[in-house]
Amino acid sequence: MDAVRLIVTSRRALAGGGAAPDVMAEVWQAQALAQAIGSRLAVSGPPELRGEALGLTELAGRGCGVLDRPDIDTEHLRAAQLTELGDARQALLYLGGLLGEVGIALVGLASAADDEGRYWQCMEAIDAADESRDRVLEMLRRLADRDEALPA
Repeated sequence: MDAVRLIVTSRRALAGGGAAPDVMAEVWQAQALAQAIGSRLAVSGPPELRGEALGLTELAGRGCGVLDRPDIDTEHLRAAQLTELGDARQALLYLGGLLGEVGIALVGLASAADDEGRYWQCMEAIDAADESRDRVLEMLRRLADRDEALPA
C-alpha cells in the first residue's frame, strides 16, 4: 500500500480516540510508519533527503522504543504494509500532519496519566514525535530548495 493511504488510515485511527491503551497503540503505529517511510526515503528517495531521512528513521525508532509495543499482528501493522512511497513531497506533507497529531494525542494522554511512568513515557514520545516532525519539515524545505534551483 502506498504511504499516503497508510498515513490517512493512521490519522483516522488516531482521531477515533478511545481508551488510553488504544491511543498509545495508534501512536506506536504512527511512529513505526514514520520509521518505515524514513527508511524507504533513506534508501531510495531523492539524494538530498537521504541524510534527513536516516535521522527520521532513528528518531521514529526512538519514538517506538519509549512506548510499550502493542500486541499487533503483522497483517495489522501499517508499517509492514508499506509497499511504495509515491510522491515524496505528498507523503512528507501527510506524515508531518500525522506526527503533529501524534504530539497532540500524547499531550492529552500525558495530562490524563494516572502514574508517573506513563506521564514520562508520553513526554519522551512527544519529544520524539516533535523531532521527527522537524526532520520531515526539513526534508520538505530541501525539496522546495531543489525545485527552486531547477531551470524554468
